[in-house]
Amino acid sequence: MSKDLRGALVGFCNPLLDISAVVGDDLLTKYNLKANDAILASPEHVPLFQTLIDSYDAKFLPGGAGQNTLRGAQLLLPANSAVFMGAVGKDENAERLKGAAERAGLRTNYMVNPEKPTGTCALLITGPNRSMVANLSAAETYQFSHTQKPESWDIIEKAQIYYITGFFFTVSPETIEAVAKHSLENNKTFTMNISAPFVPPVYKDLVEKTLPYIDILFGNETEAAALAAAFGIDSTDIKVIAKKVADMPKNSTKPRIVVFTQGDKNTVIATSDSDQIRVYAVTPVPSNEIGDTNGAGDAFVAAFLAQYIQDKPIDVCVEAGHWLGGEVVRMIGPNYPEGELKFVASSDFAPTIEKL
Repeated sequence: MSKDLRGALVGFCNPLLDISAVVGDDLLTKYNLKANDAILASPEHVPLFQTLIDSYDAKFLPGGAGQNTLRGAQLLLPANSAVFMGAVGKDENAERLKGAAERAGLRTNYMVNPEKPTGTCALLITGPNRSMVANLSAAETYQFSHTQKPESWDIIEKAQIYYITGFFFTVSPETIEAVAKHSLENNKTFTMNISAPFVPPVYKDLVEKTLPYIDILFGNETEAAALAAAFGIDSTDIKVIAKKVADMPKNSTKPRIVVFTQGDKNTVIATSDSDQIRVYAVTPVPSNEIGDTNGAGDAFVAAFLAQYIQDKPIDVCVEAGHWLGGEVVRMIGPNYPEGELKFVASSDFAPTIEKL
């Protein structure tokens, strides 16, 4: 009998409508932005959103890292496997986000705040890079009380795996703590993504408080470096960082898995129960086929979790992540290819094993 996956994957993040445009370096300079970064909008960034709409070929795309990941995972899973929670306004943009989720078969359990507009994220594309500036608006008003509602907590209780982005530390750390404790007490799997370089230094206390609950931690190379700096890990070697993070204190005997991606460079995995570092080569997407890199990391996690929740080996989870990340890189924005998505594992995908 196949595993019952109804409602098995639950995610929390900030649902945002992406405003995406290809821009020049001059616009990055004007707003003091880096070419490959993710930040929260400050007052100086407010005009940026309208500038993209008025002066560039801006595209409106359903976004928010966590919802992107849950959409992708649901596309690879049986119907009704994934549920997403976050806060939106009562407006047309919220309907756009909900519609995109529904087209992927993703259930949403939004908290609706009629007093605030749905959040937006400016995506500035320069070559293969993307700079993200998030104006959270309604998303940052998510209340723990919504998590506690019977219909919400019922969703949480039925889940097997939880995925929460680091962005949610800015919104509802109480929700993160409650879900993490529930996961621990019920022997489920609690996963998080570092999400952005600002998260470890700005929210260090919350990250430190949450790490003992985390069974799988995702991040990219810049986020890994930020985590290392915040926690005094004296190394720039991503393999060393991964292993040291894997070995940090944990509240259960379940081994922690740390997964660090590096774009078109090797993916690195370390676990707390082994001194082996698994290094996976990435097959780069030809430059002439790249749309932009926005959403590739979300897609990697989507496919990884879709395989993991079906009890597939870690090697298969990583191969699936590389495959779906490569598909999304070929798109413009955090979009998935049209039609049925189906991953087929190869027989020869394997890591190089290293020891520190």
